Amino acid sequence: MTNTRKLTIVAVLSALSFILMFYQFSFLIDFFKIDLSIVAILLALVVLDFKSAIFVTLVRSVLKLALNNKGLETIVGLPINIIAVLVFVLAFALIWNKERTHSRFVLATIIGTVGLSVSMVLVNYFYAIPLYAKFMNYDISQTFGLVHYLAAMVAPFNLIEGVIWAIVFWLIYVLLQPVLKKYEK
Repeated sequence: MTNTRKLTIVAVLSALSFILMFYQFSFLIDFFKIDLSIVAILLALVVLDFKSAIFVTLVRSVLKLALNNKGLETIVGLPINIIAVLVFVLAFALIWNKERTHSRFVLATIIGTVGLSVSMVLVNYFYAIPLYAKFMNYDISQTFGLVHYLAAMVAPFNLIEGVIWAIVFWLIYVLLQPVLKKYEK
């Protein structure tokens, strides 16, 4: 595949991922939002490679900052989203992308979802909660209780999010299989 073709695919998937970021739905409470921009990122992994998937993630994130910035919500939330996406995609790159079987897809989903959940508990504890308290005057510890928030809200939300991401991606992947065969490595 030529560099021009790779760059074009990355650009198209980055734009698609950016557009998919607009379509979010809240889950549990208002600031737990699921978007399906990861579908385009996983498609970049399938069609190209992990490096391209990272590039799609970064380009759609820069587009979000430049064109759909919501102030502190974006500045605090976007790095969290980038970490979440990359942890999940890394599991698929290491487990499923090398040998694309159903069992390896399920294994990648399980490991990616658990990794996503654990990393988001840590990121919330060390990064998000202190920043929201400092810059947005919202102390989650007082509102929900820190342990309750992390164990009963953040962890389950991310477990559900990982499963939703995997199911939606699988459906799209199966649907696009005839087209993807032309582009896959």
